[in-house]
Amino acid sequence: MFSKRNNIILIVSAAVGLAIIIFAFINEARANREADIPFADHALTRREVQAEIYRLNWVEQEYLPINPFSRPGTKLEEINGIVIHNIGNPNTTAMQNRNFFANLAVTEERHASSNFIVCLDGAVIQCVPVDEIAYASNQRNDDTISIEVCHPDDTGVFTKESYDATVRLTAWLCAKFWLTAEDVIRHFDVQGKECPRYFVENEDAWIRFKADVQKAIDENN
Repeated sequence: MFSKRNNIILIVSAAVGLAIIIFAFINEARANREADIPFADHALTRREVQAEIYRLNWVEQEYLPINPFSRPGTKLEEINGIVIHNIGNPNTTAMQNRNFFANLAVTEERHASSNFIVCLDGAVIQCVPVDEIAYASNQRNDDTISIEVCHPDDTGVFTKESYDATVRLTAWLCAKFWLTAEDVIRHFDVQGKECPRYFVENEDAWIRFKADVQKAIDENN
């Protein structure tokens, strides 16, 4: 009787232990799947896209510190568009504006940031990963990627270098997330803000920009 009871206890203990192992395995698998959910059934995962960005020799990562004012660390669940902005501080560099965003963690004066900043010379800095929210586009922060572009004067017109780099970056992101030029919008289209100024005041220039983006998408597919 005693031996039979011991056998039963051993069997039950083994079953419980196996159940715990299976439960842990299922939870780990679920977590891994959630971290790799594609933005669309046919799109790359967030992790894969960011890994590809690391390998681009024309994009430099200078991430903002995690903080409530410019990089909350909140994950994007989907990407439905790319928002184009002008930086608003004429004749400043991408790094200067990146550092301004970073310093908001200290000054706490407002909420502002961007996923990418394109410099006057066409250099591109990534401030926030593509799977995280940036504070750039108000109610569209949670489903878009933002690109801020530096400009030399108050007209907001981009330099040739910054224009070409913005077309290249926008088209690359669209291709990775299965978007088209129709999914590229201005900050103006979100809330009526005069941003990017030149593209708001010159509708033909905006139409041309989107056409250049679509052409770049098509050429690289």
